[in-house]
Amino acid sequence: MAVSAQDIKKLRDMTSAAVMDCKKALAETDGDINKALELLKKRGIEIAAKKASRATAQGKIGSYIHAGGKIGVLVELNCETDFVANNEMFQEAIKNIAMHIAAMNPKYLKIEDVPEEELKDVDDKDEFAKENCLLFQPFVKDESKTISDYITEVVSKTGENVVLKRFVRFELGE
Repeated sequence: MAVSAQDIKKLRDMTSAAVMDCKKALAETDGDINKALELLKKRGIEIAAKKASRATAQGKIGSYIHAGGKIGVLVELNCETDFVANNEMFQEAIKNIAMHIAAMNPKYLKIEDVPEEELKDVDDKDEFAKENCLLFQPFVKDESKTISDYITEVVSKTGENVVLKRFVRFELGE
């Protein structure tokens, strides 16, 4: 089936994937944009898994001060090269994650960071993780994905391993 340039553009606008990747995904799914989206998402996860072992010695520390100046967040997001660290999309990812932290107030980065004493009385660890661990929280800008899923998207778009290293949230009076 021939894939139209409009469909390729539409898919590219939705995913920021490369033009050839969009064309290939549409061709493989007979022009079905929803199936092509799923295919690109699956490929993005596979790409992220392949890059997970690569060193992330570059990156940026970003900040966000919530309106009124009563909540502030610092985030360290690492990547492989300073070229990606200075990329506009990478900078936007730092800001989006920092805004999420300001809004959702996670206590930990991942479940492994939670002290055993705190977990021993928890019945549902998955629910606890969604409420308290940043990587498992539904992303405030798109609740259909977690922060971990969002970072995987950044990996697939940048072509580099991206790791959320740490964060700190300050709230006036705490």
